[in-house]
Amino acid sequence: MATFLVAHGAWSAGWAWKKMRPLLRARGHELFTPTHTGLGERSHLAHAGIDLDAHIADILAVLQFEDLRELVLIGHSYGGMVATGVADRAPERIARLVYLDAFVPRDGQSLFDLIGETATARAREAARTQGEGWRLPANPMPPDTLEADLAWAGPRRMTQPLATFEQALRLTGAVERLPRSYVYCTRPGPGDAFRQFAERARAEPGWRYEELDASHNPHITMPETLAALLDRTSS
Repeated sequence: MATFLVAHGAWSAGWAWKKMRPLLRARGHELFTPTHTGLGERSHLAHAGIDLDAHIADILAVLQFEDLRELVLIGHSYGGMVATGVADRAPERIARLVYLDAFVPRDGQSLFDLIGETATARAREAARTQGEGWRLPANPMPPDTLEADLAWAGPRRMTQPLATFEQALRLTGAVERLPRSYVYCTRPGPGDAFRQFAERARAEPGWRYEELDASHNPHITMPETLAALLDRTSS
């Protein structure tokens, strides 16, 4: 049995992994899907001061209070920023780090550093005009998302605190000594933001690289396929 812990993506929350819970448990695994402060069922706690460190602290607290060890830490999308920070601060608790179509920062990088000036300017303008200066409106979901899933997920996607994308992550280097996997979803969205990390994982030593014929949210659009991949990854 493996223990999986998810650092979820931007605008999302633990609810988005609802389909995965019975599938992984049926394979004998445990799955924890905490929600970052200011999102999902914790959206009533949102404020302009929530930054990347706050979300890292959320996940570190789960490790501590659930006493999780030898776990597989999954970072999806923005959650790659969070998972990297968690793994760097508590490497002794983590058996493997899995980036699921996720950002993979180096020391001193923010998410805005990783998406480039044009996309950053667009996001800042959206926050200014639609989010009171500190809330980022949600990106559209992938075009292959079923109507039923759009109806389920759309109303639950909350605005993202801008500071979570602005704050640079400071790393000690401990995360690079952990076993790491990169899962690249090959049906890219606009700009294909994650190809750069897939190429890095294929080129650098120390990575296990896998691909899914899926769009950006396989935990919603292809849960059975993702569950099978994570089951293999845990072995």
